[in-house]
This record gives sequence, C-alpha cells and structure tokens, in this order.
Amino acid sequence: MKHSLRLKITTIFVGIMALTLISLWLLNNCFLEDFYCRNKVKIFDEAYWKLNQMLGSGEDSSIDIEMNQWRESQNMSVLVVPGSEWANIYNSQMTSPYEQERMMHRLQQDVITSNQENVQIIEKRDHYTIQKVFDETTQTHYMECFGFITSINRSGFGLFLMSIPLSAIQDSVKLANEFLINMGITVLIISTIAMYMAVWGLTKPILTLSHISERMTALDFSAKYEGNDKNEIGILGNSMNVMSEKLERTITELQSANLQLKKDIEEKIQIDDMRKEFLSNVSHELKTPIALIQGYAEGLKEGISDDPESMDFYCEVIMDEADKMNKMVRKLLTLNHLEFGQEEVVMEAFDVVELIQSVVNSADIMIQQKEADVSIDGLPTAIVLADEFKVEEVVTNYVSNALNHLDYAKKIRVFVEDIGPNIQISVFNTGDPIPEEELDKVWIKFYKVDKARTRAYGGSGIGLSIVKAIIDSFHQKCGVYNRPDGVVFWFTLKKAVKQDRKTD
Repeated sequence: MKHSLRLKITTIFVGIMALTLISLWLLNNCFLEDFYCRNKVKIFDEAYWKLNQMLGSGEDSSIDIEMNQWRESQNMSVLVVPGSEWANIYNSQMTSPYEQERMMHRLQQDVITSNQENVQIIEKRDHYTIQKVFDETTQTHYMECFGFITSINRSGFGLFLMSIPLSAIQDSVKLANEFLINMGITVLIISTIAMYMAVWGLTKPILTLSHISERMTALDFSAKYEGNDKNEIGILGNSMNVMSEKLERTITELQSANLQLKKDIEEKIQIDDMRKEFLSNVSHELKTPIALIQGYAEGLKEGISDDPESMDFYCEVIMDEADKMNKMVRKLLTLNHLEFGQEEVVMEAFDVVELIQSVVNSADIMIQQKEADVSIDGLPTAIVLADEFKVEEVVTNYVSNALNHLDYAKKIRVFVEDIGPNIQISVFNTGDPIPEEELDKVWIKFYKVDKARTRAYGGSGIGLSIVKAIIDSFHQKCGVYNRPDGVVFWFTLKKAVKQDRKTD
C-alpha cells in the first residue's frame, strides 16, 4: 500500500537509525580526538604531581616502576633531566635510545629555545605546559607536558617531558568509523527487517479494524473484533464491537419503525380509499331504492292508476325497497359497531352443530326453490365457546351465500371438524370458482365478484364483511378457497371446556 502505516513507521525508524549512525560518525571525526586530548590533560596533571612527589620524597626505587606503568598503560614516554645533585640517576628512563634522543631534542626546543613552530598550547600551568605538537621528523602528532620539577625536601630542580603520540587515537578514530559504518549498515538492515515485522504485528489488528469498519459501512454488523489485546487497539476493538451492536440495534429499530410507518401510511391510504369507495357504494346502493320509492310514491300521489291492484303493487314495491334500505342500514350499523368494538360479545358454550341444523331448517324454502342438496357432515355434536347469536349470523351468511351462488350439481356441504383447540366449520357449494386474485377481496365492504348476479338476488356486499368482523371479535380465523368443483368458506371457533358448558 502506498500510504501504509507499516511502511511509514519503518521508514521513520530507518531514517532515525541512519541519522544516529551518521551523527555518531561525525561525532567520532570531530570530537573524539579532542575528548581524548582532554582526558590526557588530566593524566598529565596527575603524573606531574605524582612525579614531583616521588622525586621530592626520595622514593627513587618507585620512580622506574611508575614510569614503566605509564608507558604500558598510557603509551607515555617520560624524560627527566635532574639537577646537578641527581645527575645520572634518571636520564635513562626511556623506551629506546632513539626515543630519548627525540625527547631531549623536543625538550631543548620547548624549554631552551622556546621554539613554538607546529605547536598548539592546550593548558598552561605554573610549573608546566601541556601542548599538542607535530614532529616533522617522525611526521607524527604528539601531546606533550613539559616544565620544571621542584622539591621542598631536596634542593635543586629538574626538567621533565612527558609525551604521548596521537597516532594511536587517530588510528582508533579511523578504525572506529570503519567499524561503525560496517556494523551500522548490518545493524540497520537487521533492525529494518525486525522493525518491519514488529510493525506488521502492530498494524495487523488495525487492518482488521479497518475491514470491520468497511463491513459496517455496508451495514454488515456480523463482523466482530476478536483480539485479546489489552492495549489501545484492544480498547478500540471493544469499542467498535459495542458501537456495531448499538448501530445494528438502532438500524433494526429504524427499519422496523420505517416498515411500520409505511404500513401505517398504506393502511391510511387504504382506509381513505375504502372510505371513498364506501361512500360511493352506499350512495349507489341507496340511489336505486330511493329512486323507486320516489317514483312510485309520486305515481300514487298523482293518481296514475285508479286500479286497486296497481296501487297495491306500487305500495308493495315501496315497502320492499324501504325494507332493503332498512336491512342495509342495520347491517352497516352492525358492521360499524363490530369494527369499533362497540358491539357487546356474550361468550357462552353451545352446540354449533345444533345451530347449523337450525339455520338450514330456516332456509328450507330457499333450498327447495334452488333444488339444492344440503347435508351436514363431520362431528355429530361440537360444543364451542362464542356468542351464539353472532355465530348464527355467520352461518346464515355462509349458507345464504352458498345458495345464491349454487350451480351445476347444486350441492351444499357443511363440514364440522375438530382441529385441536378449535372447531372448524366449512360451507362448500358447487359452482364457478372465485378468481384467485379476488379471494382476499371478498371480505371488503360492498365488494362484489359477480355484480350482475349479486344484483339479481339483492345482495349488498356487506354480509361477508360482517362475518369477518364477528370472527375477528372472537379472535378466531376465517377464509375462503377454491375447489375444482366449487368454493369453500370456513371459520373457526374455540372449543368449550367442561366448566364452560351449559347446565340444565
């Protein structure tokens, strides 16, 4: 990735490492020699006072030992030229005759001739001077300390010269820089690889969180952070899990609220449409009988016919149409009360088979007129818990509907079945099936599948709406389905337990 955090962190780390190595290299080149020289200044100071003390106290045997130690530990050469009293005592404390000759020459230049060519004064004390010189003979830089040795215990004074070559430190700086470069590059490569792997382990959970956030953006809240980290990433992962759960819950609630809102809007639109349709249907249903009543009443008033039979016919038409209007208004009132829960429901136990038989007997005249074959099949008795008068209205509507749509074999079958906690009553009649797309619409007020046929027997399209409202008030179900040879309307009633049954 071009903007990978892993790459950026590794690059920053490598840059810091490289900068550190370069800084060390520059520090070695610029300051290591000066640091070395300052350290040698301290050594010269200590050596001077120790040498002065030993010479002044007469510890002659320890001087050679101390000089050898300086030579071995500090690579320091010491030349002491004592006064006349100490002649020939310390004039041979050198590593070689050549070194002694060189230092005698340097001491002569420094003390006797005061030759300051190629000399850099570092420190100047009361009795000695510390300086850095370049010896053209040996082509080498030296650090020197020269001056006078005094004593309070022995008379006289002496000259001394301490010399340390700087070639060692210069070689050390060069070697150190080479070692630093070689080892630095190696360490840098190894550290880069190690850092990249370490950062990979650190950024892997971040990538996981990134993928989770992408899925959350797509409203997929099934992804969860499963890391066990106790650091900031673990805290972030747990926070994202909590946020994911809350978002999922909130979005689900919003979706449910949205669906409910859509449902409410659709229901409101449907209710509004039904209200308009209801007004239209009522107007249409009332228009014909009102027109007939008005027409025949005007005929009677104007004396169109003086024939008593004609006048009786006019009166019968007016009474019949008024009765139809009265029945429709009563049905509408009943339906309105049922839908708004204003109709009192009296729940009692009764034998629904007996009720069905009573309804069939009451319709005997219509059954004979239709030449219908009616039978009641199933349970011989079935005690249910419901409002008996309303159930009678439901059965009457179903039987009347079956008679009005009877055709072909002219058979009507009423089935009474036990379906667990309920009793199901089904009314079947032979005839034309109801179109499948209209099966759910038959319960709507004033809806008529076959308007011409309904008009023929005087149907208003309210009966099945009343049936559904009654069954809903019982908290039961009703429905309709087609069979190859006819149509079946059904509804269910709750079975009555022993204590609900009537007692004689």
